[in-house]
Amino acid sequence: MNLLHVDSSILGPASVSRGLSAIIVEAWKRKNRSSKVIYRDLAADPISHLNGSLLLASAIDASQHTPEIISELAVSAKAMAEFLAADVIVIGAPMYNFGIPSQLKAWIDRLAVTGKTFTYTPQGPKGLAGGKTVIVASSRGGYYGAGTPLAMIDHQENYLKSTFGFLGITDIRFVRAEGVNISMEAKQQAIAAAEQEARKAAA
Repeated sequence: MNLLHVDSSILGPASVSRGLSAIIVEAWKRKNRSSKVIYRDLAADPISHLNGSLLLASAIDASQHTPEIISELAVSAKAMAEFLAADVIVIGAPMYNFGIPSQLKAWIDRLAVTGKTFTYTPQGPKGLAGGKTVIVASSRGGYYGAGTPLAMIDHQENYLKSTFGFLGITDIRFVRAEGVNISMEAKQQAIAAAEQEARKAAA
């Protein structure tokens, strides 16, 4: 059983999502002691954003690739191999300006590749990365859950659910600490509740 642990918060030790993702992984390791865990810190070791040269590289003969493109293709290949080999993916994903961190988006852009994780068919797109479990440690400064006034501008959890669903993954779980910027009391309560859910999610 392989687990891929990905953090994307830029707040380091002060990050709520990092704390939650660590709890999920530790709980998983206790229940699956033979698991192999690979860790990626997308803030400390970011993947560059897509550019035109990289996006079009597959249409160019490999002999024409520049050293920069060769290096970026190697980054993509490593990220893809880690993702495809993982049975469980734990993602620390805070909400920044109603969406996910750009560092996390850059990583996902290396994974959403036709022929690798999805394909187009006459019946529509088909995900090729099924059979995995994705557990998202989500942190939010305010309240954006279903039924709240701001639910319509949740482009964080909705994006992750739809994107990984597009890749064929149906087991997507969210561990949420919401309202952490409302007050210190609200933050403490949200984290305490989310820590309990984190341990349950890992089961």
